[in-house]
Amino acid sequence: MQLTGSEILIECLKEQGVDTVFGYPGGTILNVYDALYMHQDEIKHILTSHEQGASHAADGYARATGKVGVCMATSGPGATNLVTGIATAFMDSIPMVAITANVAKPLLGKDTFQEIDITGVTMPITKHNYIVKDAADIADTIREAFYIAASGRPGPVLVDITKDATANKADYVKTAPKAIERQSSTIKESDIEKAVKIIGKAKKPYIFVGGGIVASDACTELKEFVEKVDAPVCDTLMGKGVYDGTSDRYTGMIGMHGTKTSNFGVTQCDLLIAIGVRFSDRVTGNVKRFAPHAKIIHIDIDAAEINKNVRTDASIIGDAKEILTKLNEKLTKADRSEWMNTIIDFKQKYPLKHGEGLTGPYIIEKLYEVTNGEAIITTEVGQHQMWAAQFYKYTQPRTFISSGGLGTMGYGLGASIGAKLAKPDKIVCNIAGDGCFRMNMNEIATAARYNVPIVQVVINNHVLGMVRQWQTLFYGQRYSNTMLNDNVDFVKLAEAMGAVGIRVTKKEEVEDALRKAIELNRPVVIDCVIDSDDKVFPMVAPGAPISEAFSEEDLGTK
Repeated sequence: MQLTGSEILIECLKEQGVDTVFGYPGGTILNVYDALYMHQDEIKHILTSHEQGASHAADGYARATGKVGVCMATSGPGATNLVTGIATAFMDSIPMVAITANVAKPLLGKDTFQEIDITGVTMPITKHNYIVKDAADIADTIREAFYIAASGRPGPVLVDITKDATANKADYVKTAPKAIERQSSTIKESDIEKAVKIIGKAKKPYIFVGGGIVASDACTELKEFVEKVDAPVCDTLMGKGVYDGTSDRYTGMIGMHGTKTSNFGVTQCDLLIAIGVRFSDRVTGNVKRFAPHAKIIHIDIDAAEINKNVRTDASIIGDAKEILTKLNEKLTKADRSEWMNTIIDFKQKYPLKHGEGLTGPYIIEKLYEVTNGEAIITTEVGQHQMWAAQFYKYTQPRTFISSGGLGTMGYGLGASIGAKLAKPDKIVCNIAGDGCFRMNMNEIATAARYNVPIVQVVINNHVLGMVRQWQTLFYGQRYSNTMLNDNVDFVKLAEAMGAVGIRVTKKEEVEDALRKAIELNRPVVIDCVIDSDDKVFPMVAPGAPISEAFSEEDLGTK
């Protein structure tokens, strides 16, 4: 049958099972929004306060579900406002399709009003992108975009469609989505055998997991693998929840703000098995002194990651679930109780601690208690992000949602809206610092408009906390442009935008505030005022090896 390009686009979204899109209309994309109006009972559109909020919401939706998130924007500034969200998804391998409209084909390249070469802008931060100039090409392009976003190593895809292509008619035939198959053709039996031999000879193995386990849905296989190897487990920020955070084997994050147990344990291990990680500089510290006594086995779906940052002794390329299944078939259960006892001793010797009074860690611990560890936690970026990673125990994947690779301030609030719409039965709480909250706090109005009952906790220290921490430790306490001592009242702001505002200034008030926020079943902002000089520990100084992780007590002795 013949449909307009816009109608074809909507039909293709329905083919892909899309039930929610996030966006903001404008002149060049009006045809698409007009077609969407006719299908509002099938596809829910969330009008965010800013296009960046739409991209982060689509990202949060994708992280919470594993499905492809979808956002839309008009040409020019609408499209460029999606860029930070697209880059965030790209750095963290999140499946997302961003749909933009551009000026009509005859007007391209003429500096037309609100014209921008968005495919050129986003080429470095997408798995693939397209500009579609003919209505007849829309269906195949959208189908291919969703397949690329979800297959292999996931990531964002941008589809830019000219306005005349959205208006013109073309033939449309409904087509079932192409099945996503696990990447197994790259898995070599010889690589499996080599890894099994290296594992068999190890006396002190350590298992290091990241977001690749989430993407491949390999948590069950990972658990079996860990038991067979009889080893401790540490994770990256993106790997939170893939291994039970309450287990004796779990030692917490590794890296700049990782636990001493993880950092010291990896430094002493004789084998590091890294699965679905990219060896970020925030993980390795001084790469020349990272895991100095260990052979390294790297398992990843992307061959480009092997030997990119850390030299490996063995590697297996492919889907983590497939690889772990094959390894589990060949491994016999080992007994490395002596090594495990060493790690358990480390955990007892180096627990995570925090100060007295109302602190970020105390708020996170109380949130964990109130939610029974079953909430979805989204975060912004900074000290509060590290506290949320350290002091909330994650037992399931897709329950910690944060910008890892790009470190995007202003990410979490939009992401929390996407996550809550994706998982309405889950408590969703966004942890922010006051600096991050200022960046996209207008999305509280979005949550209020649609009554999306998120809990927004602002850990308010009246400074840019992480930057100030660096200025304190490494810049001679020269606090250049990190003070936020003004009269902004987040409680009044919340109320002005249609949400509930609660202020907390004492630790005794935290639990009641959290319980009230959850029970209200409305968007709530809790402004928690803490000390400006609270810091995140442990810490590894930039350029130092992770073996030199230090705590606040260590700092006092230097």
